[in-house]
Amino acid sequence: MNNPAEPIEHRKRTTAERDQEGRRRLRHLELLLEVTRRMAGYGTLDQVLQALVEMTTTELNAERGSLFLNDPDTNELYSRVAQGNIQREIRILNTSGVAGYVYTAGEALIIHDAYADDRFNRSIDEQTGFTTRNILCVPIKTVKGEIIGVAQTLNKRTGKFTRQDLNLLEAMTSQGTLALQSAQFIERMQSIRRQEMEFIDVVSEVTADIKLGSLLQKVMGEATRLLNAERSTLFLNDEKTSELWSEVGQGLESVQIRLPNHLGIAGAVFSSGKAINIPYAYADLRFNPAFDKKTGYFTRSILCVPIVNKHGKVIGVTQVLNKRGGPFTGEDESRLRAFTAQISIALENAKLFADVQNMKNYNEAMLESMSNAVITLDEAEKIATCNAAGLRILRVTPAQILQKPAVEFFAGSNAWVQEKLKRVGETQTTELAMEAELIVGEEKLSVNLTALPLLSAEKKRLGSMLMLEDISSEKRMRSTMSRLMDPGIADQMLAGGVDALGGKNVVATVLFSDIRGFTTITESLGAQGTVALLNEYFTLMVDCIQREEGMLDKFIGDAIMAAFGIPVGHDDDADRSVRTSIAMIRELWNWNKLRVNEGKLPVDIGIGLNTDNVVSGTIGSKKRMDYTIIGDGVNLAARLESACKQYGAHILISEFTYKQLRGTYYSRELDLVVVKGKTRPVAIYEVLDYHTDESYPQMTDALRHFRSGLMKYRQQKWTDARNEFGEVLALNTQDKAAKIYVERCDHFRANPPGDDWDGVWVMESK
Repeated sequence: MNNPAEPIEHRKRTTAERDQEGRRRLRHLELLLEVTRRMAGYGTLDQVLQALVEMTTTELNAERGSLFLNDPDTNELYSRVAQGNIQREIRILNTSGVAGYVYTAGEALIIHDAYADDRFNRSIDEQTGFTTRNILCVPIKTVKGEIIGVAQTLNKRTGKFTRQDLNLLEAMTSQGTLALQSAQFIERMQSIRRQEMEFIDVVSEVTADIKLGSLLQKVMGEATRLLNAERSTLFLNDEKTSELWSEVGQGLESVQIRLPNHLGIAGAVFSSGKAINIPYAYADLRFNPAFDKKTGYFTRSILCVPIVNKHGKVIGVTQVLNKRGGPFTGEDESRLRAFTAQISIALENAKLFADVQNMKNYNEAMLESMSNAVITLDEAEKIATCNAAGLRILRVTPAQILQKPAVEFFAGSNAWVQEKLKRVGETQTTELAMEAELIVGEEKLSVNLTALPLLSAEKKRLGSMLMLEDISSEKRMRSTMSRLMDPGIADQMLAGGVDALGGKNVVATVLFSDIRGFTTITESLGAQGTVALLNEYFTLMVDCIQREEGMLDKFIGDAIMAAFGIPVGHDDDADRSVRTSIAMIRELWNWNKLRVNEGKLPVDIGIGLNTDNVVSGTIGSKKRMDYTIIGDGVNLAARLESACKQYGAHILISEFTYKQLRGTYYSRELDLVVVKGKTRPVAIYEVLDYHTDESYPQMTDALRHFRSGLMKYRQQKWTDARNEFGEVLALNTQDKAAKIYVERCDHFRANPPGDDWDGVWVMESK
């Protein structure tokens, strides 16, 4: 028989369970109503978040809870409220950890052992000291099913999280979703309004500044603050140098940075006119880490936008670095664009003001540094300005001349100045007076005067300007002497007196040059043609000498004598003389091309250089004096110039000059000679640096064979030496020096010179 008590007992359990389920559902509904009621009473997002976290944590009997919302601009989940010890905003990538998995997958999770789950990120526990045992995490969805965040509770105080806990958490967060969205919207609108008001205030304050330096400082500071960045830099384009420059970088000591306006991130933005937003700088090939290495700074993220003026022209770029809390967003880019658009006009105005101020300062400095008097007069012919030289020349103080009518100041014997000014006012043209007499106190000055009109951009008369050059003593002497001798010598004579140049020993490099076959050329030209040729030739050669600060000593017929090291010496005078000689040959060859095209004979020259102690000074009589140099060093340079004809060379230098050279030139030791009138042998070298591949093909190989041939020649190995010189001629049949040595080798092979032969060649001619 069946036991009748069993079904009755079973029915009692079912009824109890139904009662319990009913009470649970009733409690569930009451909680949801409580969520709705409490949410309706809060006006800020922080309050809504805090209330939801508190209610879910309490109801689920957990130790801690968090509610993460998604930030679509940064793709991060952020939590502003967390119970326990953590009282700061936490941000994590919306794909990271348990919360990231729930957000991206859209499914709830119950994790009974957090540390056994690979999705759990232990770093938060390590940072806070909290130990997570179990986790309940659900996605927060809108009524349209869009996931806007996740809710998470940690460490159920008794037992484990259940399916009922999960359902309850989902229901409570869903009930609060509308309040969350409303609070987010309100907060965003308040933030936008606050930003707009702040933006207006910032722009108004910044654009009121007209000084470029302080304006840049303000723009840097506001850009950094508005975008919550660590550092910012504003680069302006320098059209003269094609460089982007900045005077200040926030967070750095004030330094000027300059870079080509097409390089780097800033250059790319300036060139393209398009903004660049780089979330991870070191992952972008356009980023140059050199500046980071130089300063020790680490760049994480970069936002760079062009600065465009009202005409649509890019005038610079603004660059902000390292936004706090994540990379820069599209909204950041829009704000920075709007900011730079507003301040572009202020920047151009400030730049224009700075240019005008710099020009004003430059003009004032230029006027003050001038040795001539510069005086300006206004439309009423009153003296408006007078520079320092004017005060000195006219022997007056500013109070004695400024705002004085010109007709009163230039009166009596100086009334002629007023007449000049009157004609300038009537004709609006410049008036000149050369070596005019100006009475200053009881002294008579000799002056050159220029009076000219001052006109505006619209050609309207603004006044007049006077320029006075005092030529009473030094200037008249310098002007006269400079026509007769090198300007440098004239200046030194005026500074130290003629006695200072009366005679002194100096080390100098002397240059002699002479035209080859000049008699033949002059016969075909006649007197006038010869003078015209020499004037044109001397102009070219003297320019080469003066470019290297050499001193032209004199012209001797068609010859030139110059020196390097006087009146002012340099450490590289020998090099200057060699560079001058090379330039002279090259200039001559270019000139010859024009002459040949015109059907004229080409001109050829030889140049000799020697470095030695020489005597420099003024030589002559009381009626006529000349500054020159004399000595054996001068004579040797002349002998070397003459020897160029014998060796077929254009530039010969002595061993003394060769040893002084600092630079490297194509050259070769040519011979060991005793010049006419001397007994001591001197090594001479030929400089070949002026040659091209066309004028001397395979010159490097030829020089190598020549050096080898000269060594064997001095060893009296005549056959070997002749073979080496023959190789030189095989490369260049025009090498006259190699031909000479071939002839010498043949001679010595037939007539050996003996063991006492020292390789010296005695020059019989000058």
